[in-house]
Amino acid sequence: MNHIEPSAPAHRGTPPSTCSLRRGSEGSVLAVAVENTRSLVGLVFEGAVKRHWWVGTDARRTADEWAVLLQGLLAGEAPVSGIAVCSAVPHVLHELRDVVARYYQDVPSVVVEPGVKTGLPVLVDNPREVGTDRIANALGAVTLYGAPCLVVDVGTAITIDVVNPAGAFIGGVIAPGIETATDALGRAAAQLRRVELVRPRSVVAKNTVEALQSGAIHGFAALVDGLIARIRTEQSLADDAPVVLTGALAPLLDGQLHTRTRNEPLLPLRGLYQAFARNSG
Repeated sequence: MNHIEPSAPAHRGTPPSTCSLRRGSEGSVLAVAVENTRSLVGLVFEGAVKRHWWVGTDARRTADEWAVLLQGLLAGEAPVSGIAVCSAVPHVLHELRDVVARYYQDVPSVVVEPGVKTGLPVLVDNPREVGTDRIANALGAVTLYGAPCLVVDVGTAITIDVVNPAGAFIGGVIAPGIETATDALGRAAAQLRRVELVRPRSVVAKNTVEALQSGAIHGFAALVDGLIARIRTEQSLADDAPVVLTGALAPLLDGQLHTRTRNEPLLPLRGLYQAFARNSG
């Protein structure tokens, strides 16, 4: 099992590149990446994440409630110089647009969506169907490691997205997430229940709780390893093409994969910063 911390990537294909905010801008960019179960909020200054918070995603949360939440998180921080948002939940995106319009009307903002400049061509059948959280992840990965690269996001779903050597997003894989699958199994099977998602003592378990944990941790690690191997073969990607691991539940698989990975838990915030920088000024 292998895991390596972020390191300077070799320049294959498209090298890493970054955009900076226009000269004279001050303060951090407030980045909000909304996923189906959890949302990542952060302050990014000159490409570096200075503060971050995970909050629950609630489609019933109103714009005013979002404003109160953000004001609480940002208490004591310097005023932000910009706002960047992506959302996999349409209703939440609607409320966040309202937050920006009513509470931050004087702050430049960018919502990652079709038509927004990212510098990342999206070469799929219908680009509008691609979740903007996946685009933010891919943009962050290319910024850090260049292209080609793969991005594994472990959350409500497990997505594995591919950026080709030319620096274009060419699609990916979507599989059920670890919590999603184990919760569904607990509801469907009368004698099984939800368990804490931790690594069991062994792959071959001696009791039901650890058997479920083994299936969740080792099973999904094998799923990710297997899909990455198939993607490399199908797309003729070299073994040294970076695989970037991110997502709220990524720690469950960190250290369990045979694939060498770069651990970037705050990847969507980095991608959102780049999207903001490319669209400001």
